[in-house]
Amino acid sequence: MTTPTMGRRERKNAQTRQALADAALRLFLERGYDAVSVKEIADAVDISVPTVFKHVPDGKEALMFDDGVERRERLLAAVHDRPAGQSVMAALREFISSRGPFVADQSPEFRRRTELIMNTPALRDYSRKLWIRCEEPLAEAIAAEIGRPAGDITARATARYVLEIPQFVGGEPDAVTAMHAVFDLLEFGLPTATGVRPGGVELGDLLPDAIDSAPGA
Repeated sequence: MTTPTMGRRERKNAQTRQALADAALRLFLERGYDAVSVKEIADAVDISVPTVFKHVPDGKEALMFDDGVERRERLLAAVHDRPAGQSVMAALREFISSRGPFVADQSPEFRRRTELIMNTPALRDYSRKLWIRCEEPLAEAIAAEIGRPAGDITARATARYVLEIPQFVGGEPDAVTAMHAVFDLLEFGLPTATGVRPGGVELGDLLPDAIDSAPGA
């Protein structure tokens, strides 16, 4: 797919947004999120506070994030453009493994940014908001890949569960192991345990069969 070329105004807006993100990150790391005001971030970029909110209407907690478009497009591409023979769930696991606290071999700068987000409630909540904004398009993508109609509950449930993973386990001491444990649950269901009620339905019975048996899965 060809990426549309940005015009002069779009490039300037993108540069301003990036400058705001860089300034916010630097100040938050230096002094802590709660000790930094929007005005201080605006002053660092030499723009007014109203101009800040023009570029980032969601407020202070959104300043160090992008608009979420790249996240959504890469997420959908992970489903639609996955290699032949790879299941939808495996593609989603691979994608989530490449984001935030689940990235292997993080640089010191990346680790500091990730820890700032995970340890700051306002930033962590906004990060979740960006993930949940992807729920409807992801559910539609999953439904299309498994041959279900739009709005299918299996696709919707899968999208919601997957997109909650970063918030749910991102703060665990071993976030990568926790992330894989949740994906194992979604793919394979609960492990067999003594005392399981006969005839019970496992989560894995509801999700993987439909998803992993899809054409091309």
